[in-house]
Amino acid sequence: MAENEYNAATYGERIADVYDDWHTTYEEETIATLKLLAGGGPALELGIGTGRMALPLAAQGVAVHGLDASPAMVARLRAKPGGDAIPVTIGDFAGCEVEGEFTLVYIVFNTFFALLTQEDQLRCFRGVARHLTADGVFLIEAFAPDLTLYPKGQSLRASQISTEHVNFLIAKHDPIAQRIIQQQVVVTDQGMRLFPLQIRYAWPSELDLMAQLAGLRLRHRWGNWRREAFTAESGKHVSVYERTGA
Repeated sequence: MAENEYNAATYGERIADVYDDWHTTYEEETIATLKLLAGGGPALELGIGTGRMALPLAAQGVAVHGLDASPAMVARLRAKPGGDAIPVTIGDFAGCEVEGEFTLVYIVFNTFFALLTQEDQLRCFRGVARHLTADGVFLIEAFAPDLTLYPKGQSLRASQISTEHVNFLIAKHDPIAQRIIQQQVVVTDQGMRLFPLQIRYAWPSELDLMAQLAGLRLRHRWGNWRREAFTAESGKHVSVYERTGA
């Protein structure tokens, strides 16, 4: 693989040193919901990253394990108080190659869409199903696709502007492959940095079909972590899958 070719670790390796500066908060309802779904059993976070969710969840008494493709992101986790106590497997979560069974497997912040083909997304569902206990569940937090964000297949949006820096997003959209190729560009008086990201989004109904093919079915779909109804106006969904026949 060429050094500059995008792969499963690229996003994390590029953004690890600033990720916690940009993403410092989380919703208390998120931790409460994850703890409830774990039901006292162990949990596995796919794309655990720097531990933004795993550490507060572990602080609530949940035995959290992790899987992530980026050694740089996991190194950030390890450097935090309690980070060394969380077992983490380094690898692509498409195959969910970990040891053990879990009452909860979860993936948040749209990270499921980092799997760039439908085949890999389905493989992830099947891998998760192999690691769920009989009463275990799989939770996905993801955005609800909004194709109006990409007129003529492109987008250019400024997210932050100050006297010292500008932060903007450049994206191209392929509606056939359901792929978005994006660069987050940060320009300061110190220079410019690029943070590439590629995703393949999937519609909620498509995720439900993948679940069915993996022997799972939808238990809940909420519009947010407060567990409110998912509607046509919802910008994201929190979907919970269980074993068929559970």
